[in-house]
Amino acid sequence: MITLDYAPERERMVKEQLEKKGIRDPRVLEAFRSVPRHRFVNPKDAESAYEDRPLALAEGQTISQPYMAALMTEKLDVAPGQRALEVGTGSGYQAAILASLGARVSTVERLPTLAAEAQKRLEQAGFTGIRFRVGDGTLGWREESPFDRIVVTAGAPDVPIALLSQLGEGGILIVPIGDERKQELMRFRRGEGRVTRDRLCTCSFVKLIGAEGWPAN
Repeated sequence: MITLDYAPERERMVKEQLEKKGIRDPRVLEAFRSVPRHRFVNPKDAESAYEDRPLALAEGQTISQPYMAALMTEKLDVAPGQRALEVGTGSGYQAAILASLGARVSTVERLPTLAAEAQKRLEQAGFTGIRFRVGDGTLGWREESPFDRIVVTAGAPDVPIALLSQLGEGGILIVPIGDERKQELMRFRRGEGRVTRDRLCTCSFVKLIGAEGWPAN
């Protein structure tokens, strides 16, 4: 059996989709160059894994466009050893990227089937030590807090207050905020007793479902 590595496709993705669009952090570029994205998509989509678009997952979810994942990662400014929370495990790809940057990753997924598949993919790809929880990601993971970095991979109607409360001093939270079709990617920073925010770009994510997100129906 021949196993495809897709290394040339990863290199092309980094050069043509990330560097050309302004991603500059060498550590982020190396993470996207090294993590095998084709192992985090449906097998039938493996040959499309490095295209500049999101791909469908089970349960109506998606794996984000590589550039959007890279932009969120770069703006998160992750340092080795930092505690990072991912809300919306999805395929497991973003958790793999964070782990490859040296973060201590905790990830929450509300859909049990998706969470189990992501955990299996991550372990098979050699990513160990990631903490998993099935539950309402809008409420974060209080027992593991405070976090240095929090990234939300689904669109919320407003910033979940529970996530802000679990952000440590000097921490950064990135979350898409808007309506069900279009959001603004927002970055929140906690420091010197206050929280500041800035807009990064317009984006479109699936809905963040939960007590501090959108209702399930």
